[in-house]
Amino acid sequence: MAAPADTSRRTDAIRRARRAERAPSGGWRTIAAKELADHLASIRFFVLLVVVAVLAIIPLYFISGDLSSQAPEVSGAKALFLALFVVGSNTIGGLTTVFFVALLVPLVGIAFGFDAVNSERSQGTLARLLAQPVHRDDVINGKFAAGIAVIAMMIGALVLFVAAAGIMRLGIIPGAEEIARIVVWFLATVLYASFWLAFALLLSVVVRSAASAALIGFGTWLGLTLIGSFLLPIIAGTLFPTSGSTTYDQLFAATGAQQLFMRLSPAQLYNDITVAILNPSVSTVLGPSNLAQAISSQETIPSLLSLDQSILVVWPQIVLLVALTSAMFALAYVLFLRQEVRA
Repeated sequence: MAAPADTSRRTDAIRRARRAERAPSGGWRTIAAKELADHLASIRFFVLLVVVAVLAIIPLYFISGDLSSQAPEVSGAKALFLALFVVGSNTIGGLTTVFFVALLVPLVGIAFGFDAVNSERSQGTLARLLAQPVHRDDVINGKFAAGIAVIAMMIGALVLFVAAAGIMRLGIIPGAEEIARIVVWFLATVLYASFWLAFALLLSVVVRSAASAALIGFGTWLGLTLIGSFLLPIIAGTLFPTSGSTTYDQLFAATGAQQLFMRLSPAQLYNDITVAILNPSVSTVLGPSNLAQAISSQETIPSLLSLDQSILVVWPQIVLLVALTSAMFALAYVLFLRQEVRA
């Protein structure tokens, strides 16, 4: 019979050994690094980078020319640096850099996520990947993290290029407030892209064919971004009409219900955030008669809110966009963990 002291020592040794054991961790970082390297080396990355850069730089070229030609009128205007992003030239119909970014960011998010899982399954590499000492959730976590990283790199490079072009060509030096607003807008743009990445990741888990997942993803993007901008106001006006409102309270309630319905679209949420963050004193109306009117006209109502107040104005939109992104990724996460993977 073993002595109590020996038993106690063996028990302590077992406890120390268990404490020393660590579950496999960091697997998602390994997968994310591998996926990021694959993204950066793929032709898809270079094609999307060129498309986004060209379509976002075109407004910069024209607006910088307008700023140069109307320098006396706009000299000393507040938030002039932000005009490079949110004011468009009449030469191209008033289209802005922010408009093209909002249009193409969903495309980038879908492009880097629609075949994240189903391509591994169709090639037969998913079973071999899960046979490695990594948790199953490390796979989807790593793929999502790699997608966010490559999208953030693309958007960050675009923002730095626009800022550098404005400084070098026009000599516009941004202030601390303007830089902070650009940073907040950059983070909001990455969040918006993350929603579409999570949606594409969900499609790659649910839909077995990568081509079908791409078709559904891009179709949804076109529906919400292009067609939805025309249909949602009509649907909102039909569901919550204001024509029959007899009092201000009824009119206010109907208008609020229409706005709430419109904000069910992630595109509308992102648009609200962009307007509040990047339009502190420039025109919120696209296509003004001239640049000076866009920046200093009294017909447009400039915002007097500081950055923290601007964030508070759209804080509900930010929270809702975070919730939608989290819900989309959580759904993809749960479905992937419940799926059967066969060699």
